[in-house]
Amino acid sequence: MTINEYQQSAMRTASSTEPTELILNGALGLCGESGEVADAVKKFMFQGHPLEKKHLAKELGDICWYLAITAKGLGYDLETIMKMNVEKLWKRYPEGFDPEKSLHRQEDDV
Repeated sequence: MTINEYQQSAMRTASSTEPTELILNGALGLCGESGEVADAVKKFMFQGHPLEKKHLAKELGDICWYLAITAKGLGYDLETIMKMNVEKLWKRYPEGFDPEKSLHRQEDDV
């Protein structure tokens, strides 16, 4: 399955196809699911819980779903989003990650 096929498949279970609703549902869902991942890692690191990799993998899948519908709401396919991100990072860190370049980014580098 390609990333864009995944996005098309994810849209089958979206509750709306209206762009504003997709963006809002996606943004809020990303926050919620990311919080679940953070909570599981926090419990593992600081509270003695086991690291439940399968549970985390499922939460990452939920993040993918919300990412897919948010991108659709914005009018983008996931492959384009990913290419844009890689191009931005190559421009920012042409020789690989550099802490100095991270600390002193250009004003328009988002």
